[in-house]
Amino acid sequence: MKGAASLFPLALVLLLGGLTFWLSQAIRFEGARPSQRHDPDYIVEQLKLRRFDARGKLQHTVIARKMLHFPDDDVTEVESPHFIRHRPPVTEAFAQRATISKDGKRIDLFEKVRMVRQNPGKSPPTIFETNSIRLFPDDERAETRDAVTITQGSSTLRGHGLEVNNKTGRTVLHGRVSGTFQRKRK
Repeated sequence: MKGAASLFPLALVLLLGGLTFWLSQAIRFEGARPSQRHDPDYIVEQLKLRRFDARGKLQHTVIARKMLHFPDDDVTEVESPHFIRHRPPVTEAFAQRATISKDGKRIDLFEKVRMVRQNPGKSPPTIFETNSIRLFPDDERAETRDAVTITQGSSTLRGHGLEVNNKTGRTVLHGRVSGTFQRKRK
């Protein structure tokens, strides 16, 4: 009994030493782990941003009620965005919200998306309405997999999925496409 009693302090010291080592390791790993929080590092209200090309010509304008940048994933969120592409054909896009990739090469518009492309001459503008669309401003392209309604004057087309390329002037509507075309009266 006397031998076991003399081992108790040694066992207690070993247990405390092990517990201390475990706590120091737990604190070290906790401190090394990147923050899991998704908090903005800056917020801008009433934003108006303009982008120019290398020759100084205005390319795009972004107008928004609010913009938030998140450093953990380097994504920018925008509330009530209004994007304007100034090169012909001038195209405007509106939505409830948007996200902009960290390199600015991809813009995702969400909720009540409406794009208005001006047409040359006396033709009425072409209006695209969908729930979401992805824009690639530098490539002058847009695409969606959602249902889309396209109107021009009193003519309407509906489909599911869309690809627009302003450089080529090509618009492709996917899925079951239906529409009504109104003939011009002479």
